[in-house]
Amino acid sequence: MSRKARARVPVDLDGVRADRVVAVLFDLTRSEARRAVDEGRVRCGEQSVAPSQRLGAGDVVDAELLDAEPALVPTEVAFEVVYEDEALLVVNKPPGIVVHPGAGTGAGTLVAGLVHRYPELAELADDRWGLVHRLDRDTSGVLIVARTAPVLRSLQDALRARRIARTYVALVAGVPSTARGTIDAPLGRDPQHPTRVALVAGGRPARTHYRRLAAWADAALLEVALETGRTHQIRVHLASIGYPVIGDRTYGGRRRTHRADPGRQWLHALRIGFTHPIDGHPVIVEAAPPADLRSSLDMLGPPASGEAPGWQHGE
Repeated sequence: MSRKARARVPVDLDGVRADRVVAVLFDLTRSEARRAVDEGRVRCGEQSVAPSQRLGAGDVVDAELLDAEPALVPTEVAFEVVYEDEALLVVNKPPGIVVHPGAGTGAGTLVAGLVHRYPELAELADDRWGLVHRLDRDTSGVLIVARTAPVLRSLQDALRARRIARTYVALVAGVPSTARGTIDAPLGRDPQHPTRVALVAGGRPARTHYRRLAAWADAALLEVALETGRTHQIRVHLASIGYPVIGDRTYGGRRRTHRADPGRQWLHALRIGFTHPIDGHPVIVEAAPPADLRSSLDMLGPPASGEAPGWQHGE
């Protein structure tokens, strides 16, 4: 649940970053304020604010505030660690697991499992328990977790500077006419459906690159690279050009059912690459899609063009 709140920026906060202003105005922790801004729940006038945007005295700030999150309950949660050292982890998140606690989700989240397995992450509670980025509940795949605050800051800076390469695979309904493409369209909260994201004039810049790996009569397997990482970016962008992710119940439109529907959105964070924040060596980690996605791909049979990637056959 959420509630609406409005406040005016006082003189003593003139020229201060938006995320810090939001924390003071609405009595939020730093991480809560940053999350509200990142998720597009804070507006000044008709525009969503950016975290580093400077607000002026007298500006009216509107915010959608979430109910207080339940206390974290460390619990055993199934997930695979695909890379680990003293500075960071890369985990392979299974589908159906919420990444972090929220309204009604205190236990059973990925964070609950991380803190259960790595108790020192509890010290990073004010910094999202070391999460560098997130995945939707029904999206599987690789995710970076910092184990110390300095490493988290370094990786967050790298993410903002677009120095972390994130590659996904998505099975879409229909076949894009071009083998490669870029979708460059700003995203923001859907004014008609506040829980959804939409293409919004004046929204936050968002760019998605895709490459067709294989195609069937009614579907295509795409490799998708994020240049930015907005909420629901891949799902909204692909749907906007007429090729929604198969199984996407939110943005699938009239194409919500498909013979290869795995019962969730066919979207997987396949690979992530970055420079290690401590010693500077390159880190590239990949995790194959889970069995439900590979099984649904098998249902399509041999592709009419292109070929299934090696991970589909366990290579």
